[in-house]
Amino acid sequence: MRLLSPPAAPALLAHGSAALLLGALVFQHWGGLQPCVLCLWQRWPHAVAIAAGLMGVFLIRQGRGSASGWATLVAAAALAVTAGLGAYHAGVELRWWEGTQACGATGPVATGAAALRDRLLAAPVVRCDEVARSLLGVSMAGWNFLLSGALASLGLRGGLALIR
Repeated sequence: MRLLSPPAAPALLAHGSAALLLGALVFQHWGGLQPCVLCLWQRWPHAVAIAAGLMGVFLIRQGRGSASGWATLVAAAALAVTAGLGAYHAGVELRWWEGTQACGATGPVATGAAALRDRLLAAPVVRCDEVARSLLGVSMAGWNFLLSGALASLGLRGGLALIR
């Protein structure tokens, strides 16, 4: 039984990435969860996957299956990148390893003691090693790893099938 027909792969990747990115934005803007730097890093590959997936859909409709396969592979690679970032972020949350120096420190460097104090008092601290929300014991970063990894796998299979 085939889980996904190759021509449907670019659409699935574009829609899946859009759903994951939209979910993150909903949690941020309507749920009040401010993202940490690792959360923001995980969003950029989704934008690439959406664009490449839509290009793949366009190419399929133009009868250019092989070119669509390459676009699908680009989308799958972008999803693999965000899955890797999600795995790294989940590891930081689980305290398996430390986050980057950018975790918890954002914005320009203060030029004096008063500016530093004002910046520290005004800035919300969003730490990378704290789980903001979880579902079934899995953090948002963990879900990004699982779902993006599954989409990347499906996209790899679909993209390779389209190229052949």
